[in-house]
Amino acid sequence: MKKNMGTIDRAVRTLLAILVGILYFMDIISGTTAVILGIFAIIFLTTSLISTCPLYMPFGLSTRKQE
Repeated sequence: MKKNMGTIDRAVRTLLAILVGILYFMDIISGTTAVILGIFAIIFLTTSLISTCPLYMPFGLSTRKQE
């Protein structure tokens, strides 16, 4: 897959995933909310690690600087 995520995009997604984890482990979120946010956190973390967002592809979007 072609990389289409820039550094800032990846950092924001990683920080959001960490925030969700902290909120969960501090028992601030629970139940359905925790499950839904947990799924989003996993997706954010995965896309950050591989530097590719599948939702950007159909629209031709990219936050990565052109080389």
